[in-house]
Amino acid sequence: MLVIGIAGGSGSGKTTVVNKIIQRLPEFSVSIISQDSYYWDNGHLLPKEKKMINFDHPDSIEWELLIHDLDRLIAGYPVDMPVYSYVTCARLKETIPVLPKRVIIVEGILILTNEQLRNRFNVKVFVDADADDRLIRIIQRDILERGRSVETVLTHYETYVKPMHLQFIEPSKRYADLIIPQGGENEVAIELLAARINWKLNEEGPHR
Repeated sequence: MLVIGIAGGSGSGKTTVVNKIIQRLPEFSVSIISQDSYYWDNGHLLPKEKKMINFDHPDSIEWELLIHDLDRLIAGYPVDMPVYSYVTCARLKETIPVLPKRVIIVEGILILTNEQLRNRFNVKVFVDADADDRLIRIIQRDILERGRSVETVLTHYETYVKPMHLQFIEPSKRYADLIIPQGGENEVAIELLAARINWKLNEEGPHR
């Protein structure tokens, strides 16, 4: 089993990179664990308090549960991954079943900041992108998926996203084995990473 951590700033193109890697690997060989599923349940907070949640700080993640679930997958057991709603800031009652497969991809902005989690990765990847490009993607995403206004997105970016990126996420780049500039547009880097994974899978054989 290969465990791959894919980190990078908010709006850097991590999801695109993950999807393009999966397309290049054997069918049904990959399971994904998303850091975003492991935000603490804040459904009990008042609406005003929910607007002040700092999703870009390491303390916003329930690391113990994320590591527990990853360890279960590594040991060969399925897990029920939580589902988090950015609209209600709460975990939903539903969960997503995740099966142990030959490749486990853990994806999220903060995953390289946690040493315990980081030490479980066979390959550590950082998806890099210019701040302007990331901000454009954040605005588009938060308006469409999280019901925020442009003004709210920009305020949240200046208050939380930008300073947390500089304090925690950007420095975690030094732990990466591979840095992918230009995010999901870097076909060469994605092709090389996928080729390396396929080579490792072939080396291990079909039943490991």
